[in-house]
Amino acid sequence: MCNLFRQRNTENLSRLFEARTLFEITEPRTEIYPKYQAFVVRRQEGERVLDYMPWGILRTMPGKTPGKMIQKAVTNVRNLDSPFWRSTIAKPEQRCLVPFTSFAEPKPGKDEAGRPARHWFDLPAREHAAFAGIWRFSEGSARFAFLTCEPNPLVAPLHPKAMPVILHEEDYDRWLGGEAADACSLAAPYPSQMMQVR
Repeated sequence: MCNLFRQRNTENLSRLFEARTLFEITEPRTEIYPKYQAFVVRRQEGERVLDYMPWGILRTMPGKTPGKMIQKAVTNVRNLDSPFWRSTIAKPEQRCLVPFTSFAEPKPGKDEAGRPARHWFDLPAREHAAFAGIWRFSEGSARFAFLTCEPNPLVAPLHPKAMPVILHEEDYDRWLGGEAADACSLAAPYPSQMMQVR
């Protein structure tokens, strides 16, 4: 699953997504890992706003030891029929756009710096794209995750399990404000010919 993506600065995001910035972050992160904070675009009182929240909705679930519960930060949402996620997606105000410039999937071996190697995917024709995200209050703070789907032919040979749901720009308003069934219909692989991998 995608556990690393990149974003750029607030000014560009506010302009590109036509969103009012709720507050300025002086040194936002550009590489986003689970539990890091990142920018999301959501609707508030009829307008788009640029918010900043941690990646990973906290869920308490059974652990491997019988009777023991563990807390997990869920970053990727695949099962849209799960009552937990269905109840969130059903509310347009709980959906968001997660801006990104590129996202990574694991690659065998190490890179030149000795770190885990990665394949980086991006959309060369778009300065910023967006994942279909959801957010909800969890342990007292707003947190987000984004949807995943079957991989397209570009991603599948390198990561056959899944890929993030990337929205076309003309579908942003459908995702942020449409009926649940229509919004869920957007959870489809993005066209390979509009992406590249490095």
